Amino acid sequence: MAMEQDKEFVREITPREVDYSQWYVDVVLKAGLADYAPVKGCIVIRPYGYALWEAVQRELDARFKETGHVNAYFPMLIPESFFRKEAEHVEGFSPQVAWVTHGGDEQLGERLAVRPTSETIICTMYSKWIQSWRDLPVLINQWCSVVRWEKATRPFLRTTEFLWQEGHTAHRTEEEAEREARRILEIYRSFMEEVLAIPVIVGQKSESEKFAGALRTYCVEALMSDGRALQAGTSHNLGQHFSKVFDITFLDTDGQLKYVWQTSWGVSHRIIGALVMVHGDDRGLVLPPRIAPHQVVIVPIAPVKRREEVLEHARVLCRMLSEHCRVKLDDREEYTPGWKFNEWEMRGVPLRVEIGPRDIDAGQVVLARRDRLERITVSRDQLVESVLDVLESIQRSMYQKALRFLEDNTHRVDDFNEFCRILAERRGFLRTGWCGDGECERAVKEATGATIRCIPFVRHQDPGPCIYCGAPGRYEVYFARAY
Repeated sequence: MAMEQDKEFVREITPREVDYSQWYVDVVLKAGLADYAPVKGCIVIRPYGYALWEAVQRELDARFKETGHVNAYFPMLIPESFFRKEAEHVEGFSPQVAWVTHGGDEQLGERLAVRPTSETIICTMYSKWIQSWRDLPVLINQWCSVVRWEKATRPFLRTTEFLWQEGHTAHRTEEEAEREARRILEIYRSFMEEVLAIPVIVGQKSESEKFAGALRTYCVEALMSDGRALQAGTSHNLGQHFSKVFDITFLDTDGQLKYVWQTSWGVSHRIIGALVMVHGDDRGLVLPPRIAPHQVVIVPIAPVKRREEVLEHARVLCRMLSEHCRVKLDDREEYTPGWKFNEWEMRGVPLRVEIGPRDIDAGQVVLARRDRLERITVSRDQLVESVLDVLESIQRSMYQKALRFLEDNTHRVDDFNEFCRILAERRGFLRTGWCGDGECERAVKEATGATIRCIPFVRHQDPGPCIYCGAPGRYEVYFARAY
């Protein structure tokens, strides 16, 4: 029976080179991150996947609160009249909105939108709460789910319902709102790179790619291991668009009634998908230690004659490590050590500690790194120090590996034929010049499927000619095909 269970669990994951899309789905399902829900386009996030989301919440929430933000919660149902007040906003989201038309058996007098985002309902409340300059700034974030009726879905990356955080702030001046939008973008960048070990390109969206109703949209863009880009987080300077529509005014220090300046910003559970695609391999997940639910798993190798002795030593190791890191002791009797090795490798636990009779006799333990699939032997007396050093080494190594991939797959291109060839053969980011004309941007998208992912804050060189029309470039931009 145990052997049958081993075969049932440790099934082959489709190699990335054979079918990348199927590899991704295999990892999500077999690593226990999520499963498909009965409702089309929705997923059930399983405990291991949700533990990752809780870690994301914990890390980001602390950063938000350190900068003065507080959490609140707003209704998920938004009256249609609220939603339609801002024409550009409703046009941008209308194809994806789910509508509630009945309450019980009775038809509603006004349709209710299931929130695709919360600007309209939050702005309605801000118009009540904000009266004076003393009420500003308002720095509110909420953790919730939203619904967008997507045609094509994939677990975590694009689902009908998804988890996210959305921040909504109000300020006295445009300068304050701009600083806020940039400050949040820096929080996202540092979180992605320092915690998730995912290097990102930071910049501004083009007019066609910005958030509906925003003055400016800023973003962090990551590169997945198949060469496609993923928008990992966005921060929007909303200007006064929404405040004028929803009449959010305040009496300033000069006695004048003025409209507030606003921002909104968000990160969704798609970054769990990014973790899979940036770091995963043909064995499954590879998780950076700073975000992993279990940073260390202890697997006893316990023959029957010395089982209790080995388990007791393993429990002592667990107590030693639990004061310094997130550790799990896998003392299940119904599975073999080999089966456990496979399971925890599939689930991406950064470091495995193995201990058996020979290790006890020698006063040592074996450490197995998930990122490099290396095993090293260390003295038991040096266990805590060794584990912490290796975890930090894994975190650095994973970031450097992802950064090398990003750099190796970012190409400076000035010729459109070369642009098309690289997209067809290698993908990745294509750094080019752009004249700023939306017609050239649309033409490139129609011809290649690539979009401008961002106008980077850090420019490497003069823009050069526009990649499409050949006119002098106003901007250096990053094109890519994206999720």
